[in-house]
Amino acid sequence: MQLTGFHHLTAVTADAPGNFQFYTRTLGLRLAKKSVNQDDVSAYHLFYTDGLASPGTDLTFFDWPVGRERRGARCVARTGLRVAGGESLGWWRDHLAAAGVRLGEIRQRDGRATLDFEDPEGQRLRLTADDAPGEVHPWEKSPIPVRHQICGLGPIFLSVPRLEPTELILTRVMNLRRVRDYAWDGDGGGTAHVFQLGAAGLAGELHVVVQPDLAPARSGAGGVHHVAFRTPDETAYRAWADRLREMGVPTSGPVDRFYFRSLYFREPNGVLFEIATDGPGFTADEPLETLGERLALPPFLEPRRAEIERGLKPLATR
Repeated sequence: MQLTGFHHLTAVTADAPGNFQFYTRTLGLRLAKKSVNQDDVSAYHLFYTDGLASPGTDLTFFDWPVGRERRGARCVARTGLRVAGGESLGWWRDHLAAAGVRLGEIRQRDGRATLDFEDPEGQRLRLTADDAPGEVHPWEKSPIPVRHQICGLGPIFLSVPRLEPTELILTRVMNLRRVRDYAWDGDGGGTAHVFQLGAAGLAGELHVVVQPDLAPARSGAGGVHHVAFRTPDETAYRAWADRLREMGVPTSGPVDRFYFRSLYFREPNGVLFEIATDGPGFTADEPLETLGERLALPPFLEPRRAEIERGLKPLATR
């Protein structure tokens, strides 16, 4: 059994209109699904992807009226996004600087060229040059030139106080491989340990940074809620549910999110993980050509559409 890569990463915003502006206009991602949090319909759930709304390119946000995240350990500390080659990083540095984005310098980290930056709420992001990005599906309506568009997620960076408990679940339960270590030069210092998912290369790397002196992070805007891993179909998904149960890992049990099936659990240091299926996908209720143009609701929420729409703020205006 192998998880094939990252499925999506879900973070928190307290400013849905500003979030929409930044991720579609500054970063050039496609709003592939404008929906609501199925457990809290007063909040948007926004899904930004590549042109084909492919699993592994999803950067999603819950819109909650909360304060800023308090940074620390026991969390996803930085979200990686891939671009095709080092030439793109120079273009992105100039583009982000012109947009007034808080960013660092292009630097070699773990043998790759990278550029760290933050969104307007402090969400920590990293562009990494990927010389072998695999299939890339640009969005034709993106304001970003095709050759510089973001290819997808990876790597993803966790901060934990102790490696051993997290390593145990990653290697013994989830079947990841530990492939190398390097010195972490970000907030808090420490050593990063790289674990490889089934997918080759950056799209399948989870970097676990050990930082025993950091206090636990407190969730909020600019922070990450959970990271989801891909499994191809319903059969594999049921096998993962059985495996976690047999190995004594507490889970949410199977959850139907309509666009994919989900299974949630926490690794021992407290980071929330999800296993999600590749399908049915975002075209289950909308044509590919018009994804994200209207509020999409799963069938069980459709009878409440008028009520839900009244409670949501417009995205196109500030």
